[in-house]
Amino acid sequence: MLFSIGVILLFAGFAIAFVAVILLVITAMKEKGKVRGGGAVIIGPFPIIFGTDKEAVKILLLLSIALVTLILVVMAFSYYAFK
Repeated sequence: MLFSIGVILLFAGFAIAFVAVILLVITAMKEKGKVRGGGAVIIGPFPIIFGTDKEAVKILLLLSIALVTLILVVMAFSYYAFK
């Protein structure tokens, strides 16, 4: 059962990434404008964030903090659940 859930989540992730790329291409074709972007690399509980403007970095910082918090909560609950 867990294997099936893992495979479904894997395919769902690929599908979401594919749809995001298609939407990005369609949006880029419609509009001519300023290019913004950024990224985050999370190593353990420490996010490394980079971006082209302050707004992109702020959004990535908030998302990284939320993701690290979620990971720590899930790890804490799984530790106590299997203890």
